[in-house]
Amino acid sequence: MINSSPIDNLQSFLPSDDVLSQCIHCGLCLSVCPTYNITKLERSSPRGRIKMIKSVAEGEGSISGIFSNEMNFCLDCQACETACPAGVQYGKLVESARVIADEKNKSFSFKIRIKRLLLNSILAEPKRLKYFSGLLRVYQQSSFKSVLEGNESIKKIFPKLSGVLKLAPVISEKLSSDEIEEISSPEGEEKYSTAFHTGCIMDSAFAEINIDTIEVLKKYGCKTFTPQNQICCGSLHAHNGEIEKARELAKKNIEIFEKGDYEFLISNSAGCGAFMKEYGEILAGDTDFAQRAKVFSSKIKDVSEFLFDKKPVRQFSNIKMKATYHDACHLVHGQKIFSEPRELLSKIPGLEIVELEESTTCCGSAGIYNVMRYEDSMKILFDKMGNIKRTNAAIVITGNPGCILQITAGAEKFNTLVKVYHPVTVLKMALCD
Repeated sequence: MINSSPIDNLQSFLPSDDVLSQCIHCGLCLSVCPTYNITKLERSSPRGRIKMIKSVAEGEGSISGIFSNEMNFCLDCQACETACPAGVQYGKLVESARVIADEKNKSFSFKIRIKRLLLNSILAEPKRLKYFSGLLRVYQQSSFKSVLEGNESIKKIFPKLSGVLKLAPVISEKLSSDEIEEISSPEGEEKYSTAFHTGCIMDSAFAEINIDTIEVLKKYGCKTFTPQNQICCGSLHAHNGEIEKARELAKKNIEIFEKGDYEFLISNSAGCGAFMKEYGEILAGDTDFAQRAKVFSSKIKDVSEFLFDKKPVRQFSNIKMKATYHDACHLVHGQKIFSEPRELLSKIPGLEIVELEESTTCCGSAGIYNVMRYEDSMKILFDKMGNIKRTNAAIVITGNPGCILQITAGAEKFNTLVKVYHPVTVLKMALCD
């Protein structure tokens, strides 16, 4: 559990010295680390940050501005975990260090206060999120949007503002939670009993993808339980130093989903699915929830992971499109899901999948990283869009909302003529009557 004053006792919060000492300093993480490849500084690499964390934990280093900056400069993409021969759980280390860094800086950092407001007072509160989403939709449909984002004088005064605003999700006309029934019956024979997590951003800005997910599950013979009062999974909170709020949200979701009878709990957001699979770990020390969380996590399946070896009730129709596939970090590195979505999409006749160079490298979205560190994010996105452009694909397929937003913004910013789709949207197109 987090100490009430984490700065006073860093060792009580960070993993044990055995975990901190796992890094063998082999350097295999360097080539896959986006931030190291920007700066070429050792401190901006996973092993450099681990050394900094260990130094602070042992009382030899301080929670300096450099320490805080490096912990938040990291995208937490976890590509280093995939490359690491020693099995270092780097993501957990840097997320723990962020709590300490943010705690020290919270009194004077405007960015941290804004981040906490977004995470704890909006995303974690369904009613406020719905209200905020409504306001954002009004803005997006107003003439004020084009004035604010296109005015040259404003661009000169606030050079980053226009770019950041273009990263904002386009709010759907209706929330998916208002459209999806609590119990969705399958088409034909019931083959599987599933539940579905609608998410927070997915619910308000990607309602169509959520609805497509339910429709695809129906066509695969799933009876699906979608509780109407479910909430944010807590992944953004855990990755950004708000672990106690993440635990609180996890407990609420467990209680809500325990009311249903299902074999698999489906997620269509890589970040959400990866974190919900960790509920058993983050609540391991909680007497009331440890076992319940373990059971909950054991049922989580990414939608592509669930569907790839199953047959729909009808054949796929022919889709003549050239596409490429971008691996969302928390799908490929967090959940170790690489081949499943590719094999699933390969079953669609006419869909040509061109392999993307560095497909498992982060696009720079990383939750709210692209908003909090816009310029760094754009440097990473530049390389990603260059690789996409070289495929000559018409569409990019990826399984995470942040990636969809980031690559869509990148297509406009770097003049790359592609559209971005979620795998279930492509499946829905191929399964349409």
